[in-house]
Amino acid sequence: MRQPGRWNSEWMASSILPPEGEQLATGWEPDLEAADSLVRQAVLAHASWATDAARRAGRPWYDGDVWAGGILGDRGPLTNWIVPKQPVDPAEVIADAARELPNNVPYLFVSAWPTRDLREHGLALAGHPPLMLRFPSTMTTPPSTDLQLRAVTDEAGLAEAERVLIEGYPFPELQPHQPGLIYHPSILDGPSTIWLGYDGDIPLATSVAHSAAGITIVENVAVLPAARGRGAGAAITWAATTQYPDQPAALIASDNGQPVYARLNYHRLERWTVWVRP
Repeated sequence: MRQPGRWNSEWMASSILPPEGEQLATGWEPDLEAADSLVRQAVLAHASWATDAARRAGRPWYDGDVWAGGILGDRGPLTNWIVPKQPVDPAEVIADAARELPNNVPYLFVSAWPTRDLREHGLALAGHPPLMLRFPSTMTTPPSTDLQLRAVTDEAGLAEAERVLIEGYPFPELQPHQPGLIYHPSILDGPSTIWLGYDGDIPLATSVAHSAAGITIVENVAVLPAARGRGAGAAITWAATTQYPDQPAALIASDNGQPVYARLNYHRLERWTVWVRP
């Protein structure tokens, strides 16, 4: 005989269980639509960012169900990204990347999930930066600056954007600047728009908007010292954020950038994990 109260609890438990054998989505199946979740969109968009420039430039790249990556150069991890697309053992991705891509270059390993210690695989922990998100319907007063903002349309602009990024971030491993280290001319034909902020004819700030999987990711934000305190960081970020005004925008925030992004109505969604192969 059943104990009192068990009838109801057992009925409730059985009512929420799926039919036996039904396939239950985890949110990370390869054939699942990108818009299943905002985090999935952000992961897939960053995977696109990792591969698109390398693919267009004729450099090594790989895009599979489990991970994506691209190799643009050999002088710094900024140019090379590895992005898992599913919550798998990162050691498997690292080993696979060593087979599919050049194995003698630095890269960023950008994971939407916490990872175990990867130092035994030659990586160093860069941190757990937050993924920040802004919805397109959010009312925001556009930031003001005395710089003139322009989208890059030619190779000369690409070279200027590279120099501002390398010196403004900064990335000493990419100095002295040589045009083409980060932006191949073919990037102008893709889903990335590069922005520059000028004081007269002098470029002082830069950002990139990359559109993929129904979301805009904002990358490569940098401001030279001469433009700091002039609203340049917020304004150049805003230009990239609103490049595709009907899409949500996401970015992986640095510690210094978070207050700026918060003022633009970006919200911290979750922390990601970033490792660097030096």
